[in-house]
Amino acid sequence: MEVLLRAERLTHVYETRGGEQLRALDCVDLEIGAGEFVAIVGRNGSGKSTLAKHFNALLLPTEGRVLVAGLDTAVPEHLWTVRQMVGMVFQNPDNQIVATTVEEDVAFGPENLGLPPAEIAVRVEEALQAVDMEAYRKHAPHHLSGGQKQRVAIAGVIAMRPRCIVLDEPTAMLDPGGRREVLSTIGRLNREEGHTVVLITHFMEEAAQAGRVVVMEGGRIVLQGPPRQVFQETERLRALHLDIPPVTQLAGRLRAAGWPVPGDALTVEELVEAIAGAWAGRGRGRVAEQGGKTVEQGRLL
Repeated sequence: MEVLLRAERLTHVYETRGGEQLRALDCVDLEIGAGEFVAIVGRNGSGKSTLAKHFNALLLPTEGRVLVAGLDTAVPEHLWTVRQMVGMVFQNPDNQIVATTVEEDVAFGPENLGLPPAEIAVRVEEALQAVDMEAYRKHAPHHLSGGQKQRVAIAGVIAMRPRCIVLDEPTAMLDPGGRREVLSTIGRLNREEGHTVVLITHFMEEAAQAGRVVVMEGGRIVLQGPPRQVFQETERLRALHLDIPPVTQLAGRLRAAGWPVPGDALTVEELVEAIAGAWAGRGRGRVAEQGGKTVEQGRLL
């Protein structure tokens, strides 16, 4: 697999107003392959958003380096190419929308590239289709829901045709419905369009949808791997003040109550199927003896 994003001993130091040095990233090494969906999680101040901003050179390393498709982000001549290859979507969609209609907003980036009108029209159409917002192309953005606005912001990035989309807490300001819309869009862009996706989030159920989870603490990567592997480290995650996905928590409680369900379940559908199989296997109404306690089949204790 081609390595699209690479951080090599990446260190970033902020200087506070009082002149103090704050080390936000400390010798981070990370590779992200083309076509991957990687979620980066960690509590506030862990360094995850600082890391995200390095991937399209919004920030430059204090020490170490970041390479995008082999290009060093600290080299001024590479800046334009890096920004075209890596698009950013931020937390508040209202801060990213600049035009009075949806299609004008999506066209803003390609217009600034100086593309011909015919090419811009094609890119706008493709981007709106990718986020399922074609029906709203003539709408004013301020009339849209939060989830729809964020999908428009994503379309504006897609219209620039980047190889990678970095999303920094894109659902933090959205209601559950808006979050589902945005997560569905992100997953589809990765699976069907082949975009490399880096998702910064503090919602563990969102991270569970990625192919790899990277856990940060104190400016360092402390844990990474497939979601099933990472979320089995329950004690370690709790020590880092991070939640466990609700489905995984429920699977653990069911196992403790004697249900033969997988402890690494990540989706509701997966857990429901396992419960149905357990119910059929034991027989309705059977009573299971578990750890000296009587557990009535079908009852969650």
